[in-house]
Amino acid sequence: MIFEQVATGGCQSYLLGCEATQAAVLIDPELSRIDHYRGLLARHGLAVKYVIDTHTHADHFSASKELARALESPVVMHRLSPAPHAQMRLDDGEMLIAGGLKLRAMHTPGHTRDSMSLVMDDRVFTGDTLLIGGTGRTDLPTGDPHDLYDSLFEGLLKLPAETLVFPAHDYKGRSHSTIGAEIADNPRLQKTDRAEFVAMMQALDLAAPTHLTEALRTNMSGGKTVAQLLAEAAAKVPFMSMAEAAGRLGGNRRDLVILDLREKEAFEAGHVPGAHHLPRGQLELRVNAELPDPTVRILTCCEFGKISTLAAATLRELGYGRAAALDGGMKAWREAGLPLES
Repeated sequence: MIFEQVATGGCQSYLLGCEATQAAVLIDPELSRIDHYRGLLARHGLAVKYVIDTHTHADHFSASKELARALESPVVMHRLSPAPHAQMRLDDGEMLIAGGLKLRAMHTPGHTRDSMSLVMDDRVFTGDTLLIGGTGRTDLPTGDPHDLYDSLFEGLLKLPAETLVFPAHDYKGRSHSTIGAEIADNPRLQKTDRAEFVAMMQALDLAAPTHLTEALRTNMSGGKTVAQLLAEAAAKVPFMSMAEAAGRLGGNRRDLVILDLREKEAFEAGHVPGAHHLPRGQLELRVNAELPDPTVRILTCCEFGKISTLAAATLRELGYGRAAALDGGMKAWREAGLPLES
């Protein structure tokens, strides 16, 4: 078997090829590495039969649709994937065959509802369900710690102890582990009682992925670039000028909620007076709890005016029909000498 592991800043993707037939599969490809994958295919003389995403990624931009179009291969995901571009949808126990390669899908929800692992001979590709020394988080959209417990303790951890584990992420330069090593040494897997495991996962205080909003929108819309998403979002949302927004500050004219989408440090350094802080990576996770009234008027703002446009479009899709974006960003607001709070 031809096997190539491609690391991209902690993201791991995999090229598997059958030497006898030159058939290949790509697992969890990353958008910035398309040329690298094509170079590997040319070097080994391989033809991709399937491009696979183990789940809807929230922490990297998937190359699956772009590669599938360029290589004339179908995108494969679990049947519960929301991605419209998935051309083949696998159910638990179904198998992909590419030459001499046989990969069996194991539905392993918990990190996301559509998460699946791929079992092949002596190894398993676990996506974000089982990591080296950790597990996938369960606090992102469609995550569930009860599902993750079942996927681990009733699924993956019942594979033979010598099974090699290849996850979709590792930030410490490690290439793989084994099921036995994870059972013995993975601190999260020491909580074998369901209630204790669920409580541990619910108590984790993890920062949201930097590009959560953009990555989810890109991966769920079929690999569109951020520029394409910006253009589409701008066509769907209204804008408010900085002068109009400044005029609505204070007094009885304050009839809208201003959402500042920047990170904590930038927000605390200076923001529109009275603005509500909701970092872009946590928008989908927190907005329903923090703004329970879908009729509220919302104005989004960010540093340069791009993320706020995407966020306003997202809010409208979530049912906040009166969301608009600030025309310009906080950089322009500061340069105009408009009021700031810190």
